[in-house]
Amino acid sequence: MGGRNPVKELFGKLADGTEIHRWSLENGGTRLKVLSYGGTVQSLELPDRHGQYRNVSLGFAGIEEYVASSPYFGALIGRYGNRLADGRFTLDGEAHQLSVNDGENSLHGGAEGFDKRVWDIEPFTDGPDVGLYLSYVSADGEMGYPGTLRVKVTYTLTGQGDWRIDYEATTDKVTVVNLTSHVYWNLAGEGSGPVHDHELEIAAARYTPVGPGLIPTGELTEVAGTPFDFRAAKTIGEDLRNADQQLLYAKGFDHNWALDKGSTAQPEHVATLKDPSSGRTLRISTTEPGIQFYSGNFLDGTLVGTGGAVYRQGDALCLETQHHPDSPNRPDFPSTVLRPGETYRSTTVHSFDA
Repeated sequence: MGGRNPVKELFGKLADGTEIHRWSLENGGTRLKVLSYGGTVQSLELPDRHGQYRNVSLGFAGIEEYVASSPYFGALIGRYGNRLADGRFTLDGEAHQLSVNDGENSLHGGAEGFDKRVWDIEPFTDGPDVGLYLSYVSADGEMGYPGTLRVKVTYTLTGQGDWRIDYEATTDKVTVVNLTSHVYWNLAGEGSGPVHDHELEIAAARYTPVGPGLIPTGELTEVAGTPFDFRAAKTIGEDLRNADQQLLYAKGFDHNWALDKGSTAQPEHVATLKDPSSGRTLRISTTEPGIQFYSGNFLDGTLVGTGGAVYRQGDALCLETQHHPDSPNRPDFPSTVLRPGETYRSTTVHSFDA
């Protein structure tokens, strides 16, 4: 399937009348639909081993559900992916108090993070590739973060059908940045039931254990001999019901793995997810030093997805490439500080086959 020009259509309107558009792209056998609201991946369709297409990303049919109740389905996350303890950090001696939206902590950029902002989108074609340029300017002080942050994110569908995300950001004041994508994957198809039979492999010998509020303790703990050892592929369900205290805190997996490769200039392979039933396989490469594996623990049967099915606990999983949670408060973790004159850059590539 060759490349074609992205198609734009009206998806809906926000309460204030702002129009939300949906862009549809297809290339290399992958079909992607993206909303200007939150830079959200509404659907990502892939063929199985028999060539049958299914949407493998959780989402909603209408804009109202995204505004009212989305647990970050498919969204662009910023300014800071994951959790910051007590919604606070200090930079160059100055304390900053952020929007708090997860108990006492700030999660995924606060109450109105990048997932709830309207992004400017421009389509492009570049040789065999097609894609979208998404841009957003985050004002100084938005959600408590210092500095005007100019963000550009590029979604590319390559001629091979890979979905590549390139993130860039610049600031006019010292700040912190940690951008990611929050797709909920079910390679058997959204609404098809639990992902416990999916097989996952993560190239990480260590992870960052958490306390009761899911904030990292600051330790880097060996995965050997624990349910967190995914160095060899195993099913999600194999250790999901283990009575390990870390799993009890999170009601399953909701942890950051410290990738063996660390931060790299070019994306390197870090994780493989496979659904044996359909044959669909996802391979993730990234420049980031960490990846958050979340096993869909807080899906509770109250949300109805794009295909009309109810989403229940464990019906999808997330693999969010990132810097480690709470890094601004953990000097031992890789830094997420961005200063004027510098450019934040990050790349993650999703490769598919069946």
